Amino acid sequence: MGSSCLLLLLRGVVLALLLSVSLVQGEDSYKYYTWTVTYGTLSPLGTPQQVILINGQFPGPQLDLVTNDNVVLNLVNKLDEPFLLTWNGIKQRKNSWQDGVLGTNCPVPPNANYTYKFQAKDQIGTYTYFPSTSLHKAAGGFGGLNVYHRSVIPVPYPYPDGDFTLLIGDWYKTNHKSLRESLDSGNSLAFPDGLLINGQAHTTVNGDQGKTYMFRISNVGMSTSINFRIQGHTLKLVEIEGSHTLQNVYDTLDVHVGQSATVLVTLNQPPKDYYIVASTRFSRKMFTATAVLHYSNSNSPASGPLPSPPIHQYHWSVKQARTYRWNLTANAARPNPQGSYHYGEITPTKTIVLSNSASLINGKLRYTVNKVSYVNPDTPLKLADYFNIPGIYSVDSLQSLPSDNTPSSVATSVVPTDLHDFIEVVFQNNENTTQSWHLDGYDFWVVGYGFGEWTPAKRRTYNLVDALTRHTAQVYPNAWTGILVSLDNQGMWNLRSAMWERQYLGQQLYLRVWTSERSLANEYDIPDNVLLCGKAVGQNNNL
Repeated sequence: MGSSCLLLLLRGVVLALLLSVSLVQGEDSYKYYTWTVTYGTLSPLGTPQQVILINGQFPGPQLDLVTNDNVVLNLVNKLDEPFLLTWNGIKQRKNSWQDGVLGTNCPVPPNANYTYKFQAKDQIGTYTYFPSTSLHKAAGGFGGLNVYHRSVIPVPYPYPDGDFTLLIGDWYKTNHKSLRESLDSGNSLAFPDGLLINGQAHTTVNGDQGKTYMFRISNVGMSTSINFRIQGHTLKLVEIEGSHTLQNVYDTLDVHVGQSATVLVTLNQPPKDYYIVASTRFSRKMFTATAVLHYSNSNSPASGPLPSPPIHQYHWSVKQARTYRWNLTANAARPNPQGSYHYGEITPTKTIVLSNSASLINGKLRYTVNKVSYVNPDTPLKLADYFNIPGIYSVDSLQSLPSDNTPSSVATSVVPTDLHDFIEVVFQNNENTTQSWHLDGYDFWVVGYGFGEWTPAKRRTYNLVDALTRHTAQVYPNAWTGILVSLDNQGMWNLRSAMWERQYLGQQLYLRVWTSERSLANEYDIPDNVLLCGKAVGQNNNL
C-alpha cells in the first residue's frame, strides 16, 4: 500500500515537472535578430529621396514580442555616420545601458555592430522604435514594436480577429543631412511636406465583414499632431502605451508626436471599401494621408467625402484627453489589477516645473528647458557615472522652477533624484504650439491638463483616482500638463521633447535615479560588449 502510494506520488511529481517544462517551452523566452542599417532610394511622397532602411525595409521590421521576452538584437551599421536605435516606451527595467540614446550609449560607428540585450519586462502594449542620433529619424529607421500578453494573463477584451500596425507621421522630402545642416546653422525647419501611413501616401488594410480588428496607431512623425478616423466606423479605445483603458468609443482620435493608441474596430458596415484617414492637427496647412479598409467581400471601391476632422481645436482635444481613464479592474502584465498602486495617496518628494522656450544663444536658434539648452558630450553620462569621470555633466545647471530673469545658456543638464522618490513634474508651455514630452525608463500618471500658468492651487483639478499611465504627454499652447512619476527604476533616463527639431537643438535633460547601494536588485552590471567612446575609452569594464 505504502509503495503504491509512493509510486503514484513520484508519477505525480514527474508529470508536474513535464508540464512545467512544456509550459516554459510554450512561451518564447529569447528572440534573436540581426538588423542591418543601410541607405536606400524610395519615393514616399512621389519624389525620389534617400531613406534609411533596416534589412532593406522602410519602415523597419515589426518587432513582435510577448511580455517578458528577452531580445538579443545585433545592429549592423552600414551608414556613413554613427547610429543608435531607441526603444520608445520599453522601460528597460534596471537596464538603462540598453536605452539607445546618447546619454547612455556610445553610437555604433560606421561598418561596426552592437548587440542590444533587453527584456520587455512586465509590459503589454503598442510601442515603436526609431533612431535617436543625428536627425536620422527624418530619414526613416523607425518601426512598430508590439508586446503581446502571455497566455496566462487575460486581457480585458475579446481576442481580435486580426491586428494591424499603423505608423503615421509627417515627412520631409528634403534629405536628413540637409535638414540637420539647416538646424546647425541656426534656422528652424519648414513645415513638413506631407503625411505617411506605414511609409506610404496610400495603403490598404484587408478584413472580413462582421469581424473585429485591432488597430495599433503610432505617431512616428517629427513635429505634428495627427487625427485618426475610419469612414463609417467607430473606434473602441482599449490601450494607450501599455495601459488598458476604459473602453470608450470615439469617432476620431488625436494622437500627438511620440504617442501610441490601440483601438478595436468592428467591420459592421455594408460590404465595400472605406477610407482610413489621418490628418494634421493645429496647423495652418493641413495634410491628409489615406489608406483603404477593404472588406474581403467588397463590391465597390471607397467613395464619398473623407470623414471630417474635429471642427474645434485645443479645447476639444483637451476634453477628449480627459476622457482617457485607467481601467482599474484590468490585469496588467502580471496577474494583478493595473490600478492597484494607489498613486493619488502618495505625497510627492519633489516638484519640478519645466518650461519650454525658444532662445537665441550665440546668435543661433536653440530650444531650452528652464532657459537651459542641452548639449551632448562626447562621453555618455551613464559611462561617466560608472567610471567616475568628472566634468561631463552638471547637476546644478537646471533649476527646478523656471525664472524669467535667468539668461539662456547651454549645459549638459542632469536632475539628481533618489531611487524610490515619487515626484511631480509640471510641463509649462507658454508658446503658441503644442508640445510633446517623453520620459525613458518609465510610464507616468498624467494627472492634469490646464490652460494658463500652473500654480500649486491647480492640484485641486488633478485626477488622483484613475489617471492614465503613459510614456509621452502632450502640452497644449499656453497651457500646462502635470504628471506623477514613481522613480523605481535606477539609471540615467532621458526626459526629452518628442518634437525632434526641439530635441536636437537642446530641449531635453536627464534624470539620474540613484542609490549608493550597488546591487543587482537595483541595476544590472555594465554589459560585457559595451561600446566605449570619449573619455571612457581605455576604461576597465570590470570595475
